[in-house]
Amino acid sequence: MSRLWHWSRRCSRIFTRPNSSLASQLNSVTDADALHFSKILSSPSSVLSTLPSISTSPEELDIYNNDWMGKYCGKSTTVLKPKTTEEVSKIVKWCNDKRIGIVPQGGNTGLVGGSVPLRDEVILSLSNMTQVRSFDPISGILVTDAGCILQTLTDYVAPHNHIMPLDLGAKGSCQIGGNVSTNAGGLRLLRYGSLHGSVLGLEVVLPDGTILDQLTTLRKDNTGYDLKQLFIGAEGTLGIITGVSILTPPAPQASNNVILALPRFENVLPLYKTVKRQLSEILSAFEFIDRTAYDLAVKHGQGRALSEEEVEGAECFVLVETSGGRREHDEEKLNDLLESLLEAEEPLINTGVLAQNPAQFSSLWALREGVTEAVSKEGKAYKYDISVPLSTFKECVDLTRERLRSKGLLNDDQVRAVIGYGHVGDGNLHLNVIAKAYTPEIQDALEPFVYELVASHRGSVSAEHGIGAMKTHALHYSKDETSIAWMKKIKAIFDPNGIMNPGKVLE
Repeated sequence: MSRLWHWSRRCSRIFTRPNSSLASQLNSVTDADALHFSKILSSPSSVLSTLPSISTSPEELDIYNNDWMGKYCGKSTTVLKPKTTEEVSKIVKWCNDKRIGIVPQGGNTGLVGGSVPLRDEVILSLSNMTQVRSFDPISGILVTDAGCILQTLTDYVAPHNHIMPLDLGAKGSCQIGGNVSTNAGGLRLLRYGSLHGSVLGLEVVLPDGTILDQLTTLRKDNTGYDLKQLFIGAEGTLGIITGVSILTPPAPQASNNVILALPRFENVLPLYKTVKRQLSEILSAFEFIDRTAYDLAVKHGQGRALSEEEVEGAECFVLVETSGGRREHDEEKLNDLLESLLEAEEPLINTGVLAQNPAQFSSLWALREGVTEAVSKEGKAYKYDISVPLSTFKECVDLTRERLRSKGLLNDDQVRAVIGYGHVGDGNLHLNVIAKAYTPEIQDALEPFVYELVASHRGSVSAEHGIGAMKTHALHYSKDETSIAWMKKIKAIFDPNGIMNPGKVLE
């Protein structure tokens, strides 16, 4: 099910962190700059600016300045929407010469403030770069502009019996360039791996305006440094991705899913082991949802996968998806799995429901994908996207809840719920704290507590959302001094003036 994110017109809280010394030396966009940008761009509608020479209404810039959660808020006066890589190059060269900060922006569906300005940097939106450049139905290699929406690309390759190697709840709004820039994970990573493997080539505009053309369609190219890997997950701090070459896998001929209700969290790991053994090559997703997250999704209309009787006594739920080549074979494996689970001497599950048709298949996924939307309807979310050992998922949620309770913050007027859900197949827990409003008291109770908890398990403070503006101060919980020092050296080589997405990833 495709999700379209909606933005509020004003932020609940302005999020600020100290800018680096380079960021503080950057210049604001002037009226002369805005006029120059209007000469570079082919269409008057490609320049939005509140400066006198353009005089766009400030409200028109709200969806670019604010993130969809209403947590991160910028003050940019100017949004540029180029249509070609050459236009991007000219804009970036001008900004580098004038020391103007640039925030590359795709669908602005991120969760860590990486795609909105921290001050008044110019916003460079890729939303007008929407051309599919080529597709080879034999190899499955797709070459596309960075501004193409993920769902649009999914629909484009579907008639050729291919799928995109990633699937996200925000696929109706997010753009492939942003997906690559953040190394987005999502629901298919268990089956198809990360974008570090799927992306074959990139076209990138470097901070001085140079166009780096590595838009290869080769599966194998062992000729020196694989430079594209530096830009996958760099969040626009080393350059602006304008083109992507990506390998799309063949579409499975049969897909199915089943939702399982578990009496206790301790059953998740042995269940995962059993499911992997019995489903083997057709297993494509194994998603965990705790009881609070499930109830929240049902409350806010994301579907009801199980009856009230079936959820009774369940502490958590698991959604299993299969993707294979023959429906009868896959259904037989799933039915055998369910039968063995339910007839075991010590059952790992209370019950399970197998999708019987495409509508039920979609509705089960809608419940899982709808958790994010349900959270946004319930309140303001503090989202922690962490990698920790599977055995500690529940512990991380419980300890965070107890931390807030001990601070007197767990009540309807402050923190309403603490939930956990995520991708068991790749050790990624989404720890969400849902509050009535963003407040310093809640922030201080959560940080650095959550990051210290992650570090105690030798985990990662960002499994798939990125660092953005939210976690620059927390990078050291997952990276040692040597690693951070080399990241800063790489940044300095590519972007000595610090114009690319200032204040993001590195402090």
